[in-house]
Amino acid sequence: MKESLKSNPAEGVSVAVVLDTNDEGEPQHYVYLINERNDHLNGCLVSSRGYGKHPDSEEMVQTSTLRHFLDEVQPHSFRKIEPIMKDLFGLNNEYWVSFWIGNTMFDKKFIFLPETIQESNEVLVPVLKKKGVFIK
Repeated sequence: MKESLKSNPAEGVSVAVVLDTNDEGEPQHYVYLINERNDHLNGCLVSSRGYGKHPDSEEMVQTSTLRHFLDEVQPHSFRKIEPIMKDLFGLNNEYWVSFWIGNTMFDKKFIFLPETIQESNEVLVPVLKKKGVFIK
C-alpha cells in the first residue's frame, strides 16, 4: 500500500507566469501548468503560496495557501492555474504540483524567487507559445 503512494519527480511538466488579458480586456498575469509529456496528467493538484520579506518593510509575510484541482491535462497542452498580482512578485511564489499517470503519482515543487517574474526573464513558453517566465 505505501509503495503505491510513493511519489516520483515530475519530468516534462513546468509552470509559467504569462502576461495575458482578463475577461474585462485588461492586462493580467496568469500562472499556467504546462504538460510537455506524451501522457495525460490525471488528478492534478496544484498548491500555491507566497512567502518572504515584504519589499518595503522587510517584515516577513505569507499569503494564504490556495489549492487548485485540475481533473486532467492533455498531452502537449496547458491549463490556467490562477491569476497572480504584481504585488506578489517580490515574494517567493511556490507552486507544488502533484498528478497521476496510471497508478503512479508524480510531484514537483516550482519556486519563482523574488523579482524573477519580470520582462527581462521572459522566454517563449513551450506548448503555450506565449512569452513568459518559465520554470522547468
